[in-house]
Amino acid sequence: MNEKKQKGRYQYLASNIALFSVSNFVSKILVFLLVPLYTGVLSTYEYGIADIMQVTLLLLVPMLTLNMGEAALRFGIENAEKRGSILKIGLSFVFRADAIVIGLCIASFAFVRGETRWYILLFALLFTANSLFEYLILYFQGCEAVPVVVIGSVTSTVITIVSNIVFLLVVKIGLNGYIYSQILAYLCASITMAAIGKSAGMIRDLKDDTELRTAMLSYGVPLIAYSTGSWINNAADRYIVLAMCGAAVNGVYGVAYKIPAILMVFQRIFAQAWQMSATKSYKDEKSGEFFTQMYRTYNSFMMILCAFLILLVKPVAAFLFKKDFYEAWIFVPPLLISVIFGALTGFLGSICLAYKDSKSMGIATGTGAVVNVAMNFALVPYFSAMGAAVATAVSYALMCAMAYRFVRKYVVIENNILSDALGYLILVAMSVAMIGNIRGKYVICIVLTAVIILICAKEAGMIVQKLFAILKGRLNGK
Repeated sequence: MNEKKQKGRYQYLASNIALFSVSNFVSKILVFLLVPLYTGVLSTYEYGIADIMQVTLLLLVPMLTLNMGEAALRFGIENAEKRGSILKIGLSFVFRADAIVIGLCIASFAFVRGETRWYILLFALLFTANSLFEYLILYFQGCEAVPVVVIGSVTSTVITIVSNIVFLLVVKIGLNGYIYSQILAYLCASITMAAIGKSAGMIRDLKDDTELRTAMLSYGVPLIAYSTGSWINNAADRYIVLAMCGAAVNGVYGVAYKIPAILMVFQRIFAQAWQMSATKSYKDEKSGEFFTQMYRTYNSFMMILCAFLILLVKPVAAFLFKKDFYEAWIFVPPLLISVIFGALTGFLGSICLAYKDSKSMGIATGTGAVVNVAMNFALVPYFSAMGAAVATAVSYALMCAMAYRFVRKYVVIENNILSDALGYLILVAMSVAMIGNIRGKYVICIVLTAVIILICAKEAGMIVQKLFAILKGRLNGK
């Protein structure tokens, strides 16, 4: 029975990884290929403004919706019979947040003039479209309707690509077109998901449930510290670079995140599937063994991919970044390392949240955020955007270490800490070799990448074989 249950865990995870892979590879890779278009058409100043609008969304959407999307995912998996009520409760908070943002944006017209008013109005529309899209994505994940999530993500991608080509290359309206395409993509994807969900009977019995509303709030509100801390670690550096170095430098620094976004594609695929698996498996007897195996695999894959991206950072940057944006490559290696620690923090955070412990993750992310901001103010005046990149990597490493310690209250992750530390140090050495333009840097990085593979390949290979075997068996009807 235990063996059957163990196989079921891997099967559930493997199936969701396969579906989310379709969604994320289609969505992220195709959008990723638009980077040369953005950097060729938009100025560094325009891209800097667009980047600030995006990172502001990352803060305000979870904060003002009180993390109702996360609550919908968490409660939807365990309360299948109340999913209609969960949808209604969550949407009420989403629409309330939209009203707040629209009101604040209109009120700000009294203090701003010129084109700034127009961008504030566009931000209000962008927030409204994005908040609905993000909530429905998490709601349908909670309904375990992964195909609906995949369709929503792919729809958003297709609309983004087509509208960007039209607005940027045909109509040629620059930054406005870039923002229009995002608003249109979020709205079309939301309508598509809602239509599919309704036809499949997933949007019904929209009853209010006071007890459920209280429970969702009790889960979502403490997560504000977690989501805000995560946002500060992700985005505060952009504001500090903008304030101290200007919009043009921030535009270059912002585009540097596009290469770490390759690593984040894999991170997001696993994170989406893992969040569902952690919630379903945390009460099982052998959850510690399952969590340990997944942690080792995840860490190994992320380190291997990070090593390859550091090795190839300059040719990838030459392909993606046009004109003055090429110099952004120098910020990429520390940002790549920060993605690894951010991914592991998210993995560990999913375990804490499965046990409904948002306080511990709030402490971890809050501490990381304070360190991040302090280091940014200390380093950016002297090292410009490179100081921000290093501060981000250090703060994520600290946050990951704290999350690892907090998780041990519930499960023990039995990994080789010394081996992991060696791998991280090798990635730092590769980064120094590339950024410092050390003689023979490519030979050094190739050798160090081979060492990373030797450290990680065995662990990663064993679990991947198991996941593929289970997935293959399922596809063959076994």
